[in-house]
Amino acid sequence: QVQLVESGGGLVQAGGSLRLSCAASGRFSSINAMGWYRQAPGKQRELVADTTGGGDTNYAESVKGRFTISRDNAKNTVYLHANSLKPEDTAVYYCHAIIVVLPRSYQYWGQGTQVTVSS
Repeated sequence: QVQLVESGGGLVQAGGSLRLSCAASGRFSSINAMGWYRQAPGKQRELVADTTGGGDTNYAESVKGRFTISRDNAKNTVYLHANSLKPEDTAVYYCHAIIVVLPRSYQYWGQGTQVTVSS
């Protein structure tokens, strides 16, 4: 069974930094896209950043220049380096991946990790 396990959330002051990690485990053939979404109280889940297997990246406008997504294919792990954090970045952050379990691909979600930015 495929699982995504996240770590790295917590409480940080405005202007601070955090690194989130998400590792995929289980039996699968390959991983296509991996990325991060977030959901603040009373709001819809939104894309923060994602990256394809080929290294293309995509960022929400609100985090461009502050967040960086990276991926270690050998470890089946994706990272989110969040810098210059703002109170409005407070949310539960979810890892997302599109993983190939032959003969098809599936979407998977992590359990979520809380990021709280204090002003």
